[in-house]
This record gives sequence, C-alpha cells and structure tokens, in this order.
Amino acid sequence: MSDPAGKTARRQLVLIAVVQVLAMSSWFSASAVVPSLRADWGITTGEGTLLTVAVQLGFVTGAVLSAVLSLADRWSATRLAAGSALVAALATATIALAVDSLAPALPLRFLTGVALAGVYPTGIKLMASWFERGRGLAIGVLVGALTLGSALPQLLNGLAGAFGDLPWRSVLLTSSLLCLLAAGIVLRLVRLGPLAAPAPPFDPRYLLRLFRDRGPLLANLGYFGHMWELYAMWTWLPAYLTASFAVSGTWSDSRTAIGLVAFGVIGLAGAAGALGGGWLGDRVGRARVAGGAMAISASCCLLAAAAYGASPWLLLPILVLWGMSIIADSGLFSTLMTEVADRRYVGTALTMQTAIGFLLTVVTINGVPYVVDWVGWRVAVALLAIGPVAGAVAMARLHRLLAPVPVPPGPFNGDAARHAP
Repeated sequence: MSDPAGKTARRQLVLIAVVQVLAMSSWFSASAVVPSLRADWGITTGEGTLLTVAVQLGFVTGAVLSAVLSLADRWSATRLAAGSALVAALATATIALAVDSLAPALPLRFLTGVALAGVYPTGIKLMASWFERGRGLAIGVLVGALTLGSALPQLLNGLAGAFGDLPWRSVLLTSSLLCLLAAGIVLRLVRLGPLAAPAPPFDPRYLLRLFRDRGPLLANLGYFGHMWELYAMWTWLPAYLTASFAVSGTWSDSRTAIGLVAFGVIGLAGAAGALGGGWLGDRVGRARVAGGAMAISASCCLLAAAAYGASPWLLLPILVLWGMSIIADSGLFSTLMTEVADRRYVGTALTMQTAIGFLLTVVTINGVPYVVDWVGWRVAVALLAIGPVAGAVAMARLHRLLAPVPVPPGPFNGDAARHAP
C-alpha cells in the first residue's frame, strides 16, 4: 500500500479503524439483547425491532444535517468524531443505568444514531486525507472495523450467556465504555492528513450534483442496492438462526450458540470480506469487484433461503460466504465516491450517500418480520436478493464509464495505443 506519509499514515489508519470498532459497538447493542428485553420489559418482537429502526432513523437524520451543513468538510473532523462518540457513549449508558421500558429507550437509541453519523463518514474522510494510492484497501480496513464493531454486541451477548446468563445491562454498559474509549483515542491521537482539501464554501446545491452527474449517481445506486440487503441481514440473522435451528432440532434455544455464530458470520467473516474486497478492488477495478461481490451475495440470499431448516453444517458455510460477500463491496462504494465526487465536498458526498442508504434500511428491517409472518423465512430471505442484483447492474455500467479509453494510433501516440487496455 502506497501513501504520502508512510508509517504515519498506516498508524493513523490503525487508530481510525480502532475508533470505528469501539464506537460502532453501540449500534446493535440494544438489538443484540432484544430476547432479554422481551422478558424484562414485556415487549413484542415488532416492538424490539423499533430499537434498531430508531438508530437507523437517527443516523439518517444526523447524516442529512451533516451533509446539508457540510459539517464533515467545514468543522474539525477529529473533534466532530470525538464528540459524536462521546454522545453515543452517554446515550447507551443511560439506557443501561436508568431505563426500564421501551418508550424512553427509543429517543436514546435515536440519539445514538445521530451521534454515529458523526463517526463513520467522518472516519472515511480522515482516512482519505492520508491515502491516495491503496485507498480501496484502506477503506476496506475501515469497513471491516465497522463490521467488527457492529457485530461486537453479538459476541458480548453470547459471552454473557456463557458466563452465567449475565444481565443485558452489562452488554450495554460495556458498549458505552468502548464508545468512551473511542472518543479519547480520536481526540488525543488521530489527526487530519496532508491530502485533506481546504474547507470549501457552504454550497448545499452540490447535493443535487450527486444525483445529476453520472459517476456519483451510479456509485450511489450501487450502494443503495447494497444497503437494501445488508442491515436487514445483520439485524435478523440471530432470529433466522433461532428459527432455522429450531426446525433442524440442533443448537436450538442457545443464547451462546446463536450469539457466537452471528458474531462469526457478521464480524469475522465480514471483516475478512471487507479487507479482501478492498485489496482486490485496488488491483482489478473497484466497480468490477463490487459488482461481483453483489452477484455472490445475491446468490447467497437464495441459497440461505433454500437451506433454511437444514443441518447447521450445511447452512453455516453458506452464511459465512454471505457474511463475507455482503460487505466486501461496501468500502468500494465509498472509495468510488471519493474518486468521482468533487474533492472539496467528499465528506458531504459520503455523508449523503450513507444517509439515503440507511433510510432504505428502515424499509427492509421493518419489512422482514411482516414477510416472515405472511409467507415464512424462505421468501423473506430470498427477497433481499433484489438489492444486490440491482446494484450489480449499476456497477457494471460504472465500470464501463470509468474504463480507460483506448488511444487511437498516430504519429505521436503509438506507444500509448499499444499499452491502452
């Protein structure tokens, strides 16, 4: 990986990735303990879904405000990320220490989402300020960190079940402490790199260009197809595993088994997929690799639907491949956006991209349980393939748009013509 500042850039990448892992642990912290909350708070499965939806809507709200005001480009990126992680820590700790019902938990989860909108897109902007060549792999590292952090509550919940069924509040408190640590790291150790563009003038009209210019439009469409599938799979994987294990009669009703399998599929396999996708995208083309990953992920949707209720030893390899492919393209969309968007407004472009993508996740997260109740898990899982199929088409078109144009032979460009792709 080449970068302008050598070891310093790589050290900054590690620090930014650590911040993402720690802060993003708050995302699914409440969702991971919904089974315990159903018993403790007396809520239904649908009401438990609102804990995830509130975070998504909060993230969208925070991202839209940040994009419209260009906060990620006009404010200190490190202070924005640190302050956001601190707010997420306080909101999560408040639920653990002072909340005993769903109603007050929802605005706190919404606030957590608003805060996280200042952590993830800002982290990508910080990374982009250090890396130009090798940016795909660098963003892959950050997406792997996001994936690992999002899955961390599943691991904490599984371990809580393994060590004497510890209370759900311990999972949330641990997550809030990790967020607090993230705030300290970014404030004291992370800094903006030499590739950062000067703060641009306030120009909300730039948002319209993201959907008018063909390059950003296709990058956005691919990302939206990716998000149609991603968070619905992450949110409902534990419930899918519980139902499938019950049908097969294996590992059923085991908090530990479900938590560890979910962490392995979402966190470990996902982190590997994010790194592999970024590395491969730098070498064979980011739009091409993103389209291929989406094709594999769509196939895994259909295979997981078909393998529902089968032996875990048949199901788990499918889920591991799905966990890798479903996130392998995520960093590539962000990298593509940093390349096709106006460099002065990269933070704004990334924030708006994520805002609309996360708004779309509200539809699929809410829709899955209704489809399950209506026609069952097989159809609900298979319908998630719609997003990656549409995204793969957008990536094929973007690849053709970005492909180098061969130079016609002539007296002054014969060499260029011979070496053109």
